[in-house]
Amino acid sequence: MFEIDFTPTSARHVRNYRKFEQKVILDAIEQQLLYEPNVATRNRKPLDENNLANWELRVDRYRVFYDIIIEDDRQIVKIKAIGHKQHNILYIDKQEVQL
Repeated sequence: MFEIDFTPTSARHVRNYRKFEQKVILDAIEQQLLYEPNVATRNRKPLDENNLANWELRVDRYRVFYDIIIEDDRQIVKIKAIGHKQHNILYIDKQEVQL
C-alpha cells in the first residue's frame, strides 16, 4: 500500500474547488492511487518528460499530477498539482498550463 502525500501547493489546489468537487477528487485519489499507482490504466498514465510530474490521474474533467517515490521501507505517491480541463486547455490554480 502506498502513502498519499500532498505538497502544500497541491493541497491549496484542492481547496480552490467546491466541496463536492473536492470529494470527487479526493475519493478518486484514495481509490486509484493507494494500490498500484504505477500501473497504467484508462484513467492513469505516465507522462512524457515535463516540469510538473511523472504521472497523471484523470477524474472526469479534473487532473491529478503525481510522482511515485519508493524509499527503503516507504512507498509514497506525492501529489504535486491538481487542475481541470476545459475543452483541450488545462488549468491549474486558475492559470492555463502547457505540459
